[in-house]
Amino acid sequence: MATHKIVLFYGLAPLPDPVAVQLWQRSLAGQLGLTGRVIVSPQGINATLGGTVEALKQYVKSTRQHPAFAEIDVKWSAGTGHDFPRLSVKARPELVSFGVPEELEVTAGGVVGGGRRLSPAALDALVAERGDEVVMFDGRNAFEAEIGRFRGAVVPDVRTTRDFVAELDSGRYDHLRGRPVVTYCTGGIRCEFLSALMTRRGFEEVYQLDGGIVRYGEERGSTGLWQGSLYVFDQRMHVEFDDAATSLGTCVECGTVTAEHRNCADAACTTLRLVCAGCAAAVASARCPTCAAQRPGEFSVRPEVAAASATA
Repeated sequence: MATHKIVLFYGLAPLPDPVAVQLWQRSLAGQLGLTGRVIVSPQGINATLGGTVEALKQYVKSTRQHPAFAEIDVKWSAGTGHDFPRLSVKARPELVSFGVPEELEVTAGGVVGGGRRLSPAALDALVAERGDEVVMFDGRNAFEAEIGRFRGAVVPDVRTTRDFVAELDSGRYDHLRGRPVVTYCTGGIRCEFLSALMTRRGFEEVYQLDGGIVRYGEERGSTGLWQGSLYVFDQRMHVEFDDAATSLGTCVECGTVTAEHRNCADAACTTLRLVCAGCAAAVASARCPTCAAQRPGEFSVRPEVAAASATA
């Protein structure tokens, strides 16, 4: 029986013809039977793909033959073979949708003006040396941090990546400008761009966690500065780095510890709420407050909810 895995990586480099790279990647991943998401832009490539180990190895080998992607740092994790519904390969203006492509310059050396890279060991050393002076700055959407984050981290109140620029420009974090700020995210790419945006806004000592939470968790598990579960954008929804990990999330209904995010009964719902297994059925059969406020009156029910009601 074939073993399935998931690979996560990004490569930053100017791409004169991102559409040509998009077509090549779609053909390559499709021929190998891979599923997941690949984004290509003038700034480089960002990918999360699932498939058999053999197919993923061939994909990585072929992708590294492109001169711009020869040094990509590929992170591997366990897969099920059903982690993504389909293959999506798109060309976009930005690799990460901060909404300010004119502010972010990418060269063969990466993002211009980005923070100094810290390995997991270097991060631990910085915190050991400077203690509470160090600010861990979460570069993810706020709901991702509900189930896991670095100890004492600042978590901006953002629903999408595009909200970060307004959040930084609000002045809410100006008091941190003179302190060492370490940006972090899932795999490293969001914090790479975010660190450059913070530097441009006058933050004096900015770092980025090289390889993101994934690389830190691989090396430190639950013994370091990371706490809880890691939200991931596939059907697993979250991963833990070892058996000792405990989610920081709690059910919105009963307060039980959980790492499970769920939508309400509304087919258009985009509000992921933390719901434990015991409350899942009740929550899934009703609309959440956000959907009720945005779309009062009639609404379409998610197919799985309708099917459950029909067989009840």
